[in-house]
Order: sequence, then structure tokens, then C-alpha cells
Amino acid sequence: MMRSITPILLAATTLAAPSQLLSPQPKYSTWMANSIITRNLSSPATRYYDQATFYRSLEAIVVAHQNSSNSSSFSPYLSHITTQIDSLLHPNGTFISWDYNDHQLDNIRVASSILFLYTSIPPSNTPQRTKYKAALDFLYDQLVNKQKRNPEGGFWHKDPKYPNQMWLDGLYMAQPFYAAYTSLFLSSMSPNSVNVNTTAAVADKNWDDILLQFSLIEAHCRNATSGLLKHGYDASKTAIWADPITGASPLTWIRAQGWYLMALIDVLDYFPLSHPAYSQLIKWARQLARALKETQDPETGGWWLVMDGEYGGPKGRERGNYVESSGSVMYVYGLLKGVRKWYLLDDGGELVKVARRGYEGLVERFVRVVKGKDGEDGEDGREVLLNWEGTVRVGSLDGRGDFEYYTGINRVENSLIGVGPFILASVEYEMLTAAIET
Repeated sequence: MMRSITPILLAATTLAAPSQLLSPQPKYSTWMANSIITRNLSSPATRYYDQATFYRSLEAIVVAHQNSSNSSSFSPYLSHITTQIDSLLHPNGTFISWDYNDHQLDNIRVASSILFLYTSIPPSNTPQRTKYKAALDFLYDQLVNKQKRNPEGGFWHKDPKYPNQMWLDGLYMAQPFYAAYTSLFLSSMSPNSVNVNTTAAVADKNWDDILLQFSLIEAHCRNATSGLLKHGYDASKTAIWADPITGASPLTWIRAQGWYLMALIDVLDYFPLSHPAYSQLIKWARQLARALKETQDPETGGWWLVMDGEYGGPKGRERGNYVESSGSVMYVYGLLKGVRKWYLLDDGGELVKVARRGYEGLVERFVRVVKGKDGEDGEDGREVLLNWEGTVRVGSLDGRGDFEYYTGINRVENSLIGVGPFILASVEYEMLTAAIET
């Protein structure tokens, strides 16, 4: 336990006076989660990645509070995940609604939440575990055996819409589940392994395959000068935006890179330390962390929608660029968790300083206090809720992938794509401040 909290403690103590660090702060993690659930903004349940990202944030709340003597501090969130996931599945674990002709990595994101439920219920609850295991096996098969790959072995982002294309987004949608499933059911150390030799061989193949997915993104999308990554690449180099040499798209889009950082940090939770790829994944995460430190907006603490250097700052703002909320909190989450888990080195406290400045600035800029279930300002005495603002609705590579495209997409309120990462970042920030107080 001390190993995971010490670096954050050491870094944080260099940032502010004790009176500032110890001042009471609202727990935005549960406050925001309650605000979404109360207004049914995550209902009806779907298996799509926006809701799955919100479920992931509720999982973080459960894990952070599960050692509490007061089960009411986490049981409502576990119940919400369970109710939502159960509404998607038949009792035998098959999905109530599934398009077998549609293969996209976005469909895999929900698997991580099903796996979380599988590990959260006691082994004695055989019907539930059997149901979840069947769903997990199905999604694993969809990924490993049904999802098309480009000639280099990279998963297509969507089939048939985006042939041969890998997007940074897709790494978060599939790789944490791929790694968790391999660790839990296929690793030689797993109590769930039936044939140790067979499953260990499959696990070794899977670890290499997971490394391959990140390696291809790194080889095609990383800018060696800035350390940032382009949104994606087309292995066939036939997309209108594809670089003729690398196949990469032209620009760095904030949320794609946010998905990618979260994928790296979360996959490391499961990757064997003894595997040569472990140190390589660590290296890539640290390279990106350094790049984020250099590109943080000093005025707001956030990061720009389009992050390529010529589009930042006042000149970029004049052209329509802006600090975007969802990608920015993804960076905060990745930096804080990365330091806490020792994936990122932060001896001087600079990364935690960047993350804290980011989090506090984003709260000030994008969290709005409202009253009433309708989300509008109301009379005193009504339930006080939160809104999360400033999240760009979508980002895609089905057009030209240029600056005008990204900045032309509208921003929306209470998007689960932004709310989920904000809760994840809040859980990490609250663990940091709690550690300092004790």
C-alpha cells in the first residue's frame, strides 16, 4: 500500500502550504455520479462505450470505498452498474441486442464492467457468475477471433466502415479488457486456468498481441519531436487524410490521445512485470506524460482540442480552438494514477503539479452547480446537483481530419464521455488529498 501512495505524497507536499492542502474539499466524484444517476442521464442502459465509460468511473468509486465500514458509501454505485449491465443480458449471458454484422472496438468497452461484476460477486453466486462469464467469453471471442485486422495485425477500429484504420480511441475500448481477461482466465498464475500449459501459451500470445496494438500506434502516430500522437492511421494509406509514408492522420485530437493514455495506464495494471513489453509500455506512457507537461495551457490548466503547436494559445483561440474538458480530465486521471502506481516517475513533483493545476482549473471552468432534477438553477432547498460542461460531442476520421472539422463539432453538456473521466480524475485527486491529510 505504501508503495503506491508514496510518490504522490512526496510530490504533493511541494505544491501548497499545509493549510491549503488540508482545507475541506467537496468530493466531486460521488457528487457528480449522484447528479447523473439522479437525473437518469445514464439510462436507459446501453452497451455502447459512452455509458461503459461512466460505469468504469463508478467502479473506481466502489474500489476506493470498499474498505469502508459503511457499505452505503459504495453499494449504490455497485447496484447501479449491476442493474444496468443485467438489463443488457439474457439469463444465459447472451446480449439482448447484438448486431453480429457490426464489428467495432467501441462494442468491447462494456466488457470491462462485466468483468468487474464477475470479480465482485461471491463464487457461491453461481447463476450470476455463469451469466457474466458467458458474456465475457463472447466478447473475448468477438475481439480476438471476429474483429478484422490490417496487414500489420492491428485491429480495425470499425468494420466495415473504417477498413485498415487504427484509432487511438480503440486502444481504450478493447485493450484493458483484453489484458484483464488474459490475466484472470489465461495466465498460468490464474486460479481460473483449467489446463495450465495450454492457457499459459495463449496468454503469452495475447500479451504479445496487446503489445503489437500499442506498437503499431507508436510507429505510425507518434511525433518524435513533440511526443504527441496523431488521431490514428490507415495501413492502406488510401484515406483522404492519410500521410503517404506513415498513413497517419494530420492532427493530434485531445480526446483520442486521452483514450490512449488511459489505455496505457490501465493495461499496466494487468501486464506481467516479467514480460519485456512491460518496460516498453512504461516508456511510452512516460514519453506522453512529458509531452503533456509541455503542452498544458498555463492560463486554464487544461489542454487544447487540437494540440499541434501551431493551433494552441491565443492565435489558435482566434481560429476557433479551445480548451476541451473530456480530454483534459483524461490526462489528469492518467497522470495521477500513473504516479500513484509508479508507472510514471515524478521525483520532483512536476507531474502531480501539472495534474493538480489541471484538475482544479477544470473544476472551476467546467463544473456548474445547479439545483433540481431538471438540471436548471432553482429555488433554495432543492437538491443541489452538478453539470459537466465543455465536452466536444464526437471526433472521427471519416472526413478530412483537419482543423476545421475538429473545431466545427459542437460541445455538449453532461456527456458521459466527459463525466466518466472527470469522476475517475476526481477519485484520484481525492485519494491524493486524503493521503496528504493523514
